[in-house]
Amino acid sequence: LTSRVISNAGNEVLRSILETGKADPHAADNYSRNYCRFQFLLDQAAKDNPLMIYDFIYALLNQAVLFPITADSQDTALTIFSTLNDRGMPLSDADIFKAKIYSSKTGKEKAAFIEEWKELDDRAEYAGESIQKLFYYYMFYLRALEEDKNSTTPGIRKYYLDHAEKLIEDGLMENLKTILNLWVVIAKREAVEGESWSENAEILRALDILTSYPNEFWKYPVVIYYLQHRKEEAFEQNFLLFLRKLAVELLSRYLVKPTINAVKADILKLDAAIMKTALPEFEFKEISIENLQNEIKTPNRNAVRMMLKLAAYSDPDQKGLLPVNWEIEHIFPQRWKSSYMVHVDDDVVKEKIEHIGNKLPFEKRLNIVAGNGYFERKKKCYMESQIAVTKRMASSPIVEWSLDNISERDVKMTECIISVIREWNQTYKQKDEPKANEPTAEELELIRKFKKNGWY
Repeated sequence: LTSRVISNAGNEVLRSILETGKADPHAADNYSRNYCRFQFLLDQAAKDNPLMIYDFIYALLNQAVLFPITADSQDTALTIFSTLNDRGMPLSDADIFKAKIYSSKTGKEKAAFIEEWKELDDRAEYAGESIQKLFYYYMFYLRALEEDKNSTTPGIRKYYLDHAEKLIEDGLMENLKTILNLWVVIAKREAVEGESWSENAEILRALDILTSYPNEFWKYPVVIYYLQHRKEEAFEQNFLLFLRKLAVELLSRYLVKPTINAVKADILKLDAAIMKTALPEFEFKEISIENLQNEIKTPNRNAVRMMLKLAAYSDPDQKGLLPVNWEIEHIFPQRWKSSYMVHVDDDVVKEKIEHIGNKLPFEKRLNIVAGNGYFERKKKCYMESQIAVTKRMASSPIVEWSLDNISERDVKMTECIISVIREWNQTYKQKDEPKANEPTAEELELIRKFKKNGWY
């Protein structure tokens, strides 16, 4: 009995069971577990009803029919499988893509592909991703390549089955590995060998800020930018400018309009623009500083982590990235004693507590220790923090943190965040503008053509 499935691991286990009639009772694979289970059930049935078990054996050997099914194409095979298996485990999109790619390989290519897929699957799991997600990110790259700006996102299975040629292109697996490198840097904070950008502290901070954006739309332009420009000489410098610009644009729009649709169409335009230049234009609706100032004080709760990171990384004393496990600390506790605020309405206190001026990034373990204590008591925990902005709070001369203190810090936090937004927007704009007496990108292209044709 042979099986030409994508993975050969199960075949060896099955062959051993068929040859020896034994399975390891402690094995974790399904072949061994199911065989041991059937053995137990058959032994139990034979013990409880010895005659009936012979009827079962007779029926299995003489009345059961092994029915071969031949499909004329991969699509037909998948349809038949889905029909017969409609009560079992459905094929994932990645399973279907895997089968499509595998069927396009010949001879030794099949074995090499099996190993390559397994390595990619294992590394994706390590990075907290999946191969299916990698295909999804790559779909946005392919759409950008085709200048597809349709805001209706196709299903991943439909897209690749409609563009089957993309699954058998030579560079597919290499591109998926490249995308995965990006996520290993982001999720595991590990450098990629030979890529200096992955050790650039400012790039890592910008990526860390983006990871707190409330939906996945930040990921697609980042993936596209990395795939398209990573081999360029000025990639590291331009990547930082791009990431910072993307972070402040997305944050600004989410503060004013906290919905996915607020940036969806703009992101797809940006995706296409990235394919043409390392410093693409952001065709996002302009937001006034006045509007931002009004929203920063009482932001949507989904934007708070992103804002706290932006402020924390602007602190000159902050060394390295923020800890992975940190929580939003309320300086004035969420649970307070009514006697503490005798002359203030509870609703006023509840509203004020959620202001940005009352919040800090704080290590989870320390936050647990600090609990809902008041300011003077929590300062001891702040002192142990590795987050500069939080540690500095420990040296505050304030004894009792009040609503007035929250208002004062609202102003400081707003000024800090607005300052970063202005700076990152301005540096991106300046980089895109040609310096005096220097040729523009269009002029450089004309010069290149003239030289190529000998017109100089």
